[in-house]
Amino acid sequence: MKNIIEKIACTDCKLSDICLPFGLQINEIKALESIVKNKRPLHSNQLLYSLDEPCESLYVIKSGSFKSYITNPDGLEQTIGIYLPGELIGLSGLFKGQFDNSISALETSTVCELPLTQLEDLCAKIPTLQHQLVRILSKEITDNHQQMILLGQASAKTKVATFLFILSKKYHYLGYSSTQFNLNLSREGIGNYLCMSPETVSRQLTILSKESIIEVKNNAINIINLDLLESFT
Repeated sequence: MKNIIEKIACTDCKLSDICLPFGLQINEIKALESIVKNKRPLHSNQLLYSLDEPCESLYVIKSGSFKSYITNPDGLEQTIGIYLPGELIGLSGLFKGQFDNSISALETSTVCELPLTQLEDLCAKIPTLQHQLVRILSKEITDNHQQMILLGQASAKTKVATFLFILSKKYHYLGYSSTQFNLNLSREGIGNYLCMSPETVSRQLTILSKESIIEVKNNAINIINLDLLESFT
């Protein structure tokens, strides 16, 4: 028997206020909904798309989380981004018509696929949708600026604290708790993202815990003092 993937209407989705339907009229939302493809769930480490693959669709994360990364000539991965529910991924592929990174799931995750040709046609008919895409692109540019600052000349402790604070802001923006969330990236993955060793990441998390700024239990993060965490940024 084939598995049936339940399709949730955009108007019934809890992410609609932060996703592409935001600001659209009901008839416009239904037009957008008509082009959405529901892909099967991706499991941990499974690829959504690969570097240099043709950019034929954009994707909105419906559940779970993803990382974007590039691989150097020696085969070593460098994590360059982390994405959560409601976020649009694939925008960087619009410039050359092919993706400039790879995206893989950090846990069992689902996405809504938006075929690019159909999406472009809709944007021509619905100016508000085009505006929403520009707004999302602007947010991604801002996030990239934050990442550049994060990976600058800051100390290891500041990098880890800023990383957690940025995640906290992301979860808050998406309507989730800003102080309690799961960190689905391994210590090695965090170190790869922050350009430090896994041991250094673990050591800095321990220091922040001893200072009663955070609590860490396996992958669960509890931010005890958000103001103090923000002071590192």
